[in-house]
Amino acid sequence: MLLTRASEYALLTLDVLRRSETPLGAEQLANELCIPRSFLAKILQSLAKQGILISRKGVHGGFLLAKPITEITVNEIIFAAEGKSPVVFDCTHYAASCPNGSIGTCAISPFLTNFQRKIDNFLDGLMLSDIL
Repeated sequence: MLLTRASEYALLTLDVLRRSETPLGAEQLANELCIPRSFLAKILQSLAKQGILISRKGVHGGFLLAKPITEITVNEIIFAAEGKSPVVFDCTHYAASCPNGSIGTCAISPFLTNFQRKIDNFLDGLMLSDIL
């Protein structure tokens, strides 16, 4: 799976939010980042649902980081933005992703499984603070 604009927008939004001392609304974030508001609102909701952001309602409401950027993994962000874990190939160690259902007999399955685990471990160990 290639990372989509949702992941890119999530990372850009988190960068803006980490520098803000007050909650920022979806409209303000969308304008600052030149992102369609409706698309960004869905991403913000997903980030809040996954515990990456806090959503505050009201006149002075908006979004804030729920935890320090040293405690947020890139894998968490991608999962929240994309709605699933990132996979490098359609056929990975996730049996449900194998397009022909032969993950146990596929000649390249061990390589793909190992490669995917390395990507998973890398993204789990990569913190938002490492890239911002």
